[in-house]
Amino acid sequence: MPVCERCNNNRLNISMGRNGICLRCEQEIELERKQRGIASEERASQDERALQAAASRIILTTESSLDLRIERRLDIITAEVVIGMHLFRDIASAFRDTFGGRSATMQKGLRDARKTALDELRREALALGADAVVAVDLDYSEISGGGKSMLFLVASGTAVKLATTGGGE
Repeated sequence: MPVCERCNNNRLNISMGRNGICLRCEQEIELERKQRGIASEERASQDERALQAAASRIILTTESSLDLRIERRLDIITAEVVIGMHLFRDIASAFRDTFGGRSATMQKGLRDARKTALDELRREALALGADAVVAVDLDYSEISGGGKSMLFLVASGTAVKLATTGGGE
């Protein structure tokens, strides 16, 4: 008579599952896997929330501030974002070219690109263990050719560690 390798139940000749484990034990194992998966997803969600909180750290366009004392410069960091401009041209530019005024669609696209680049810059800083990013610069360029047009945005800055008490620069 077959015996379950997990629970040693030997009364299960018909309900034996795979790999010498009874169906009841297989169901328990599957439930445990699902629970571990949920716990893993919850940890990932917590990690993402922690990353977002840390990503809201200080970011300055200047090299220094009276309120912040830089203890150490860690590295120059960059983030790049490329967006296709044809979408904006098709939707908004035709109307704006005809009637004049500002293009809310283009402005939203530029704003989204800027936010994305700065978020990526913050993440780069976080990966280095930085407390802030100083001397941030945003450079916009257009890449065109072959009937295609893209907007290229580069955000760069210096990742720094801040002094916790007095001292520093």
